[in-house]
Amino acid sequence: MNPVDWLTALMETAGAPGAALAIALENLFPPLPSEVFLPLAGFTAGQGRMSLLDAILWTTLGSVVGALLLYWVGAALGRDRVRRIATRMPLLRVSDVDRTEAWFLRNGHRAVFFGRMIPVFRSLVSIPAGVERMRLAPFIAYTAAGSLLWNTTLILAGYLLGDNWHLVEQYVGLASTAVLILAAAALALFVTLRATKKRATSRT
Repeated sequence: MNPVDWLTALMETAGAPGAALAIALENLFPPLPSEVFLPLAGFTAGQGRMSLLDAILWTTLGSVVGALLLYWVGAALGRDRVRRIATRMPLLRVSDVDRTEAWFLRNGHRAVFFGRMIPVFRSLVSIPAGVERMRLAPFIAYTAAGSLLWNTTLILAGYLLGDNWHLVEQYVGLASTAVLILAAAALALFVTLRATKKRATSRT
């Protein structure tokens, strides 16, 4: 049984706490898709195996727990270690880390809140928050608020669609693919520009 099938079975048998565990693990392992688990939780609620409110509250709790674990990963990594890693990367500079840090210090709260609603990014945003040691109370509050909005939307969609709950995965999956393509394109552009500039500097 693959992980998705196992977590799906867990949610169907354990109800709302199983849904919370599925979403916590989804935070830690982004390939596990919340666009499957959340609509399924809504469908399961529609079948009477858990209440709609329990599905929303438990999955939000799972989101916060998973985000906190990644926050502590970032905190353990720390700013100094990130800067040392940057010095060893061929096309990365410490100044890039400094600019990213400055941006996060200005926009961290918004990044955590809105990041919870962006596929793929919703898991990763917890790590820089931990690296920068964002205050825990605001981190939890913004994570919970963003997760509540995202989880409620997908759970309600699964609840209302009933047997067609899997349609949510198709549409949200397209959004996830678009985010990955944009991220890959941005990375490719960054590498190209930085390599071109490095070659020009070497010739000079």
